[in-house]
Amino acid sequence: MFTPTAALPDCLLGLAVGDAMGVPMENLSPRRIARLFPNLDRPRFVFDYGMGSDDTEHACMTAASLPIHDHTDSSTQAFRSSLAWRLRWWLLSGPAGIGHATLKACVKLWLGFPSTKSGVWSAGNGPAMRSPVLGVAARSDAELADLVRASTRVTHTDPKAEYGALAVAVLARLAAKSRGTVPPTPDEFLAALDPFLPTDEPANELRSLLRQAAASFTEGKSVGEFATGLGLARGVTGYMYHTVPVAVFAFFRHADDYRAAVESTIRCGGDTDTVAAIAGAMVASRVGKDGIPAEWLNRYRDWPWSKRRIERLGHTKAGLRDGLSCYVADARQAIVERLLDLVLPLPRNLFFFAVVMAHVVRRMLPPY
Repeated sequence: MFTPTAALPDCLLGLAVGDAMGVPMENLSPRRIARLFPNLDRPRFVFDYGMGSDDTEHACMTAASLPIHDHTDSSTQAFRSSLAWRLRWWLLSGPAGIGHATLKACVKLWLGFPSTKSGVWSAGNGPAMRSPVLGVAARSDAELADLVRASTRVTHTDPKAEYGALAVAVLARLAAKSRGTVPPTPDEFLAALDPFLPTDEPANELRSLLRQAAASFTEGKSVGEFATGLGLARGVTGYMYHTVPVAVFAFFRHADDYRAAVESTIRCGGDTDTVAAIAGAMVASRVGKDGIPAEWLNRYRDWPWSKRRIERLGHTKAGLRDGLSCYVADARQAIVERLLDLVLPLPRNLFFFAVVMAHVVRRMLPPY
């Protein structure tokens, strides 16, 4: 029987491919994207190939940190400590495009702050890029809430960051559960999310935005029209309450069409990689790997988080959490990958940064 946890490899691949598709257009306006990239038929980062940004790295670190044992306070603490440890060493690899809040949190971890005190006051969308993984991996409502809270507060302490991450996790879980049946409706999503949110002002603000998304879906609006209605005509920002409603709306508008969901979020402009990554993760949790366009998936090239390794990580963690010992990772392979993790990230990130600078120069050239 298919369980939401089994969707973990699909969720990770969907996030990585959406991220790779959106990276070249990050921080561009919708109009400039239309001029420079009239066709989104393949990745455009390095010639006709794509690489993941910090969104993919965060999702993979989150998946690698998932506890195997049944949900307890100790397992949540172990998850938080493992994620904090990975984030701390990840900073030394010189990641390009790291968010201010995440940067400050990682520095605090290096200064000796515990993972329960490392977060900073921010409502950036960093926790949302980690939460689709948690939504499909959680085996209960209580575990979902605890994992999202732990993941969020390692880097962000503004309640809006946690509430937005919860919304993404809940929808990813519903998406995975709906595989093979009709997709969840906006009303079903709102009903499922409501118990996870308190009744304070930040939570009610998110409820209002998501109700607006539900109403716009009923009215037949496109993703771009919905974003414009939120005042985001020049691009979706990295603010949690901008990113999440647009990604959620893209899922409802294109729940069975991965290509359309990712392309429609990219066409909105702004933080294209993160919004496309989140929307892609949620849709892929429902449609599976086969629903991701083959020409996009086959052109994903990266290291050390290669397509093969991402998929294997998803299968391994899903299998272990479902009690399937056949998915235990090969010890020798794990050692080799750990060594590569120490050597490859810095040169990889230097290469990534050089390509980003080339894109910056390209953006200054015609067509205007």
